[in-house]
Amino acid sequence: MPLLVAQETNQVEQLKKQLQELQNSFQKAQELQRQQIEALQEQLEALQRQHQQATATNQSSAIAPSPQSVQPWSPSQPISLGRAGSAYMNLSFDALMDFGGSTVHDPSAKLQLGDHDPIQRGFSLRNAEIALDGAVDPYLKGFANIVFKLEKDQSTEVELEETYLQSVTLPANLQLKAGQFFANFGRQNAQHPHVWEFVDQPLVLNRAFGPDGLRNIGGQLSWLLPTPFYTEAFLGVFNGQGGTAFGFRNPGEDDGTGISRIHGRATTDRELRGPADLLYVPRIASSFDLTDQQTLVVGASGAFGPNDSGPHSRTEVYGVDAYWKWKSARANQGFPFVSLQAEALYERFGAGEDVSAGLSAENLRDWGFYSQLLWGIKPRWVAGLRGEFVTGNAGAFDAGDIFRGDRTRVSPNLTWYPSEFSKIRLQYNYDHGELFGAEHSVWMQVEFLLGSHAAHKF
Repeated sequence: MPLLVAQETNQVEQLKKQLQELQNSFQKAQELQRQQIEALQEQLEALQRQHQQATATNQSSAIAPSPQSVQPWSPSQPISLGRAGSAYMNLSFDALMDFGGSTVHDPSAKLQLGDHDPIQRGFSLRNAEIALDGAVDPYLKGFANIVFKLEKDQSTEVELEETYLQSVTLPANLQLKAGQFFANFGRQNAQHPHVWEFVDQPLVLNRAFGPDGLRNIGGQLSWLLPTPFYTEAFLGVFNGQGGTAFGFRNPGEDDGTGISRIHGRATTDRELRGPADLLYVPRIASSFDLTDQQTLVVGASGAFGPNDSGPHSRTEVYGVDAYWKWKSARANQGFPFVSLQAEALYERFGAGEDVSAGLSAENLRDWGFYSQLLWGIKPRWVAGLRGEFVTGNAGAFDAGDIFRGDRTRVSPNLTWYPSEFSKIRLQYNYDHGELFGAEHSVWMQVEFLLGSHAAHKF
């Protein structure tokens, strides 16, 4: 019986591959025909304009466009944002707003460490995103998003979160990506906040990758392996510099005296001298259809590069992740469903020696995990529960470092989707940390989307 199930699974995967290849061929044929139609339309319009001009000259009429040649605008017509031949661009806007409170007066000091988490009691707006995506030409696609965040003093911070090119026609199941983008590490790091299933970023990602997540300027090569089930390998290569490379060539924070420090140590600006100074992020992921109603995705990732705490210091991060989903055979609009997602990370930060601060060289080791369970109760209603734990060895630096020390968090939530363009989420956090004891927070999050947002990875 197991052999029969495996054979059926292989047949299903092969049929899926054949279907995907046919769809790709069909889309390419459509694109070619569309380009030919547009070229013919342009020629026809040019000839019509010449004919109208000649007619107007012969009749000695006023030099003005013919009323019949001007098409009145109608609100039902789409507004084209820069279409030329096969190139086009889509525009969308997405905003996440948070409201709530906590038993601590400043939640962002020790509790909400992610850059898109709620930062204060009352109202926070930490992610208003303009997204652009489209086709550059038959060979490349492009994506960019600009994020606006309101600080506590109501000032606005703007960041170019991602902007990259991606190939669409490379042979041998290869794909190239280049620009500024989130590293493909685990499941959540590469996701934008509006895709998260919870209000805040998992603790273990804060600890390994910092408030902004792991993103940088660089390139990535991926290969879809010729296996009977989905398997894809990735290798990202980045500069690994700045606050968005938190555990790598990151100068850290100013200690108030003009000296930048990380984990208590004064940092040095390590220049990019060769391949050994780059940040490398490999990943492999596979997907399996366990049954007609169950899917399993598993992956393993790594991140390796130098850090700024010493002239020869390096950082290593290892991660494993899994995602399982069950959907009823009688599902209505995808409901009911149950999904389980988990990630575990281990980091070794090779901290350099700082004689002036009285700190010797040492290895700071941190590890942790999160696990989140979602229950799609019925259309538009999803209940969730997330549990998290992070810990690390004792270090000789400042014991008050908010990105170290033991910590646990439990977060139940409930999300209602009035439509595919909006959501309302209520979440409770129970936090217990070595640095602050036990604290409680309640957050409500509201999202709205204008336009058609680019699709995100399953």
